[in-house]
Amino acid sequence: MAKITILGCGYGTALGVLYTTYGHDVTTWTKFEQEAEQLRKEREHKKLLPGVKLPDALKVTTNPECVADADIVVICIPSAFYRDAVQAVKPFINPKSIIINASKGLEEATGFRLSEVIRQELPHSKIGVITGPCHAEEIARLVPTTEVCAAYDPDVASFIQHTLSNERYRIYINDDIVGCELGGVLKNPIALGCGIARGMGLGDNTIAALITRGMTEITRLAVALGANWKTFTGMAGFGDLIVTCTSQHSRNYRAGYLIGKGTPAAEAVAQIGTVEGYINSRTALRLANQHNIEVPIIEQIVKICFEGAVPTNSIGALMSRAVKSERETYWTD
Repeated sequence: MAKITILGCGYGTALGVLYTTYGHDVTTWTKFEQEAEQLRKEREHKKLLPGVKLPDALKVTTNPECVADADIVVICIPSAFYRDAVQAVKPFINPKSIIINASKGLEEATGFRLSEVIRQELPHSKIGVITGPCHAEEIARLVPTTEVCAAYDPDVASFIQHTLSNERYRIYINDDIVGCELGGVLKNPIALGCGIARGMGLGDNTIAALITRGMTEITRLAVALGANWKTFTGMAGFGDLIVTCTSQHSRNYRAGYLIGKGTPAAEAVAQIGTVEGYINSRTALRLANQHNIEVPIIEQIVKICFEGAVPTNSIGALMSRAVKSERETYWTD
């Protein structure tokens, strides 16, 4: 069994419940003393995981030194605060610890994937990524879940797979860390779009179209950024896209639904909380423009969220684009 420190008490709490249940020595870290005290006293994250009792053995702290003797450090921090969190624990990180990014976002200022932020801040650490179709609400209730792990060193990925897999949580390995990470990021704007469509009262045909053409955009952009297109046929691709685009557990979907109902985008995001697809849509569009990649769905999401575009007009803009063959080649093997 491993000694694990998890940075972040949102999704991190769900992982903490899972890992502790299966025998690991787990500490979760938050910089907010009020949150830590509430979790320690009530043994429940009432806002994010109502009804889930935290195991007695799951520890909660605000002390950044908690990473010092960890075998594994899992980072579950929203992208907007990610680098700050890494820098907070950086002086105490053991070089032998394996650092796992479990967040799904891009650093807005740089466009970096979050594992790239870790590499920049902790250049001597062993780094991996865990991603895939996973809702915190279900992980915490031990609903059978499969994810995928990728790492810069294949031995690190193998260690993560064998250490963290259990009868309720199965980890596959993929050697494409770029694709695995980007799959978790780029599905978020598409999920916003699906939520918007549902909020507008549109049907299954529209959702299927957004998911399928959304995956084309995700793959097209990710391959331009160095990913392998095959990754998007698996857990980090269609798996994560489907679960995020179709579930009320998804904050991106729920925020989109409010927008589709007429709530201004910024207000919808404020109601829901962390919505990675909101900011990351703009970052993804910037990267697409830099690489001359067409991402019409993501472009319309940016227009709705930041330029005041009316969703009905955005649907019309997508539907009236020049017709083309579905078999056009956007990437190569």
